[in-house]
Amino acid sequence: MSAASAPSREDFFVRFRGVRGTVACPGAEYSRYGGNTSCLEIRCAGHLFILDAGTGLRALGAELDAAGPVDTDILLTHTHIDHIAGMPFFIPLFKTGNRLRIHAGHLWDNEVRLRDVFLRLIEAPIFPVPLEAVGADISFEEFRAGDRLDLRPGVAILTAPLNHPNGATGYRIEWGGRSICYVTDTEHVEGEIDTNILDLIEGTDLFVYDATYTAAEYPAFKGWGHSTWEAGAALARRGGVGRYVIFHHAPEHTDDDMDRIADEAQGVFASTVVAREGLVLHP
Repeated sequence: MSAASAPSREDFFVRFRGVRGTVACPGAEYSRYGGNTSCLEIRCAGHLFILDAGTGLRALGAELDAAGPVDTDILLTHTHIDHIAGMPFFIPLFKTGNRLRIHAGHLWDNEVRLRDVFLRLIEAPIFPVPLEAVGADISFEEFRAGDRLDLRPGVAILTAPLNHPNGATGYRIEWGGRSICYVTDTEHVEGEIDTNILDLIEGTDLFVYDATYTAAEYPAFKGWGHSTWEAGAALARRGGVGRYVIFHHAPEHTDDDMDRIADEAQGVFASTVVAREGLVLHP
């Protein structure tokens, strides 16, 4: 690639649209970090990738609709409600001329298909808008966690299975010699390093990780499928990542709690960032 055509920082970045786990949290005590559930907007080589469709998807959808036709790939870690709750409120879903490709890698061995999950989410009596109102061209693409996805020229998407009830998928998006890893809704094994995750994140520029709990809180939630910022920091060190991003904040963790976690985590891994709504990071 010539110097004239070398990618700029604006060619590849992530904007956090929802950073909360489990359930959306309104209120003043969540105003600085945000209360919407998981949703990342990734711009890469002129393409739009959306990672997860939590409640943070609603505002993103309004902005995309105002900008014109939407053509995007939505990559789901899994289909628990906090990661798909924004889909019925995603305005581009209802507009003709838009193209949405929805991907998931955790349902391969499940009798329920991704399309079935989507239809259940928007059908009565759960949602009042009928399927006929969905105007966008939608496709449902299933893969097996661990597969490589080549969705756009020059963009490689690597995946890995995660340790979560009903399954989940971690993603690594690579382009122009840089990468972003999104690893949420996974539970560590105490005293061990998850090699699936370690292989996925090795040498990445940005490592976004499920740090729902602190190590002190974790024993009360063992088996729930979530991890700690301490386990994430250990992975970040072993994987030689550039920056470690704490994500999927527990609904019990207020802004003040997140400030304390940020201070503690940066003392352990200096290049730690706590995700907040609106934050833009470049790999």
